[in-house]
Amino acid sequence: MHPRVLKALSVPLLGHLDPEFIRIMEETKSLLRYVFQTENALTLPMSGTGSAGMEACLVNLLEEGDVAIVGVNGVFGTRMVDIVERCGATPIAVEAPWGRIIEPAAVAAAIKKTKKPKLVAIVHAETSTGAWQPIEDIGQLAHDAGALFVVDAVTSLGGLPLLVDAWGIDACYSGTQKCLSAPPGLAPLTFGERALAVMRGRRTKVQSWYLDLSMIEKYWGEERVYHHTAPISMNYALREALRVIEEEGLEARFARHQRNHQALKAGLAALGVPMASQEGHQLPTLNCVSVPAGVDEAGVRRTLLEHDGIEIGGGLGPLKGKVWRIGLMGEGSTEGNVLLVLNALERALLHFGHRTEAGTALAAAATVYRNA
Repeated sequence: MHPRVLKALSVPLLGHLDPEFIRIMEETKSLLRYVFQTENALTLPMSGTGSAGMEACLVNLLEEGDVAIVGVNGVFGTRMVDIVERCGATPIAVEAPWGRIIEPAAVAAAIKKTKKPKLVAIVHAETSTGAWQPIEDIGQLAHDAGALFVVDAVTSLGGLPLLVDAWGIDACYSGTQKCLSAPPGLAPLTFGERALAVMRGRRTKVQSWYLDLSMIEKYWGEERVYHHTAPISMNYALREALRVIEEEGLEARFARHQRNHQALKAGLAALGVPMASQEGHQLPTLNCVSVPAGVDEAGVRRTLLEHDGIEIGGGLGPLKGKVWRIGLMGEGSTEGNVLLVLNALERALLHFGHRTEAGTALAAAATVYRNA
C-alpha cells in the first residue's frame, strides 16, 4: 500500500452517518466511477471482500428458476457456479482448461442451447491461472440474447483497461486488495440501468439481507437510510488509494503494469521458467509460471519467504504443485520489485538444483526497461 493509504487508516473515526463521512462516501463513489469508467449511479464499495461483491451481483440478479451461463476456467468461475446454484438458479458452465481463455464461440453455442438465459458471467482476470479474458465479444453475445453481462474484475480493476460503459457491462465487481492497493475488506461494485431494472423487478426478496442492494443503495444514495455500520477506516483507505490512482492516471497505470510484466517475463524466461497461461492472454497483474521439472515447488516458495521476505503464490486446483503465481499489482508493480524477485528466485532455484547462468535474468529484465 502507498504510505498515504496506511496513514488514512490511522485517521480518527467518524460516525457512519456523520456529514463529513457522507462527503467522503460521495467522493469515493465518484472516484470509483472513474476507475470503472462508468456513469452508473449505483457504484459503491460493498462492505465485504471481493467474494461479497461476487455474491451481491448474483443474488440481486438471479431468482429461482433462472438460467445463468458462467465461464469456468479457474477457481473463481467455479465459485460463481456454486453461488448461482445457491440462488436456486440453473448454471450452464462454459468450460476451458485452466490457464486458457473462454472462447466467444463456446459462449455462443451455450446461449444457442439455452432458453432465455438471465445473465452471462465471466472472469476478466482469473487470479488462479493468470488468464486475461477478452470480454467485449462475450458481452455483445449476452445482450443479443437479451441477457445481462456480469464481469468479475477482482484482479483487473485499476491494473488493466476495464471500460464498463463502453463494453456494455451490466454489473461488475472487484476487490480492494489487488490493483487498487488498499486493504482487503471492501468490494467495489457497479450496476447499470439494465441490471437495476432486473433487480427492481424481482418477484421475490433477495435471499441475502446483508447483500440486498435495494436497501444498501438507500444508505449510499440521497436517502441515507441506515442499513449497517460501514467500515469507516476501510473507506478512508479506499478513498486515498483511489486518489493515488487518479493522480497517476489510468493509462499511465496500465502501461506501468504492462512494462513490469514484460520485464518479469523476460527475466523468468532467462531462468528457464516459462509462463503457464495462454500466450497472448497473460495477465500483467498476476503472472502464472510453470515450475521447472525436478524443482521443489513449495521449497522455493518457503525459501523466498524465509530468506528474502518475498511471498509468491502456489497453484490452486489442478495447478497445485505445478505453477507459481507472482503478483505485480498496484503499488507492488515496480521495477524494483521485479528485479528483487528475479534475483531472489535465481538464488533459490540454484539452491534446489536448477542451473542457470548467473545474472541472465536481471540482464534480460534490464533490456526490457531500457527499450521501453
